[in-house]
Amino acid sequence: MKAVIADPVGGPENLRYTDLPTPTPSPNESLVKLEAIGVNFIDIYFRTGLYKAPESPVRLGNEGAGTLPSGQRVAYAMARGSYAEYAAVPTQSLVPLPDEVSFEQGAAVMLQGMTAHYLTHSTWPLKPGQTCLIHAAAGGAGLLLVQIAKILGATVIGTVSTEAKADLIREHGADHAILYTEQDFLAETKRITGHKGVDVVYDSVGKTTFHKSLDCLRPRGMLVSFGQSSGPVGEIDPLLLSQKGSLFLTRPSLGNYVSDPAELQCRARDLFNWIAGGKLQIRIHKTYKLEQAAQAHMDLESRNTTGKLLLIP
Repeated sequence: MKAVIADPVGGPENLRYTDLPTPTPSPNESLVKLEAIGVNFIDIYFRTGLYKAPESPVRLGNEGAGTLPSGQRVAYAMARGSYAEYAAVPTQSLVPLPDEVSFEQGAAVMLQGMTAHYLTHSTWPLKPGQTCLIHAAAGGAGLLLVQIAKILGATVIGTVSTEAKADLIREHGADHAILYTEQDFLAETKRITGHKGVDVVYDSVGKTTFHKSLDCLRPRGMLVSFGQSSGPVGEIDPLLLSQKGSLFLTRPSLGNYVSDPAELQCRARDLFNWIAGGKLQIRIHKTYKLEQAAQAHMDLESRNTTGKLLLIP
């Protein structure tokens, strides 16, 4: 089968489109013929070596949708090796993909959609009347967070880099858009909230937003740091959280919120029902051939994309 690997880890030029043996699933795995593959920042972290993989060359991709040998349509996330025509996936990681949801939508929503689901339902369960600040709100995870936060009745403030992205997040339900390239997002957040601060900040950016995000919070608010597209945050003195208002800080991971198969299935059902019912719009920015994975990585790293990037075997 054809696959894309990082050989060795490093820049996108190190991605190699090659032939690998079709995987033989173990007793607790199922063979999935992939129809669409999600591209995510975690793939870049493994490609660069920021996240260490046990094997070399490194297999990439954590998300996909396709069919089992029986013809059952399925989708999954959190099983590395999806940059390929076939993948052996832990059976308990698979969720049935309804006919109303396309392979492209399934591949686009699993990792980022379930991330947005647990962030808004479990890490900080959003309630009507609460206000959240979402960084990188026009990105793949950001647009899903915006929409799910609105489904839950929250007020949404999103940061974006361009007016076009501001229009996009407003179209998806955001109440306020802050152009961080032209405005101080801290000052604007304080202005919007009447200097009260927000209940929660969802921050996938990391280094460049972290400290000012803490200052955007109301007392006893929570900073949810779930990514680091601008680089690692570095060391934090816990006393800082006390000084800024007895704040909460968490660095969650999807794996801890879907390790129970029942929880995984429940989150996936919510997402697919929202898609089928028209409540959740899946924006696919661009699809690429599998052999164009390096270009997809460069485009994602450029931060000029909105919504989801997909690879098609």
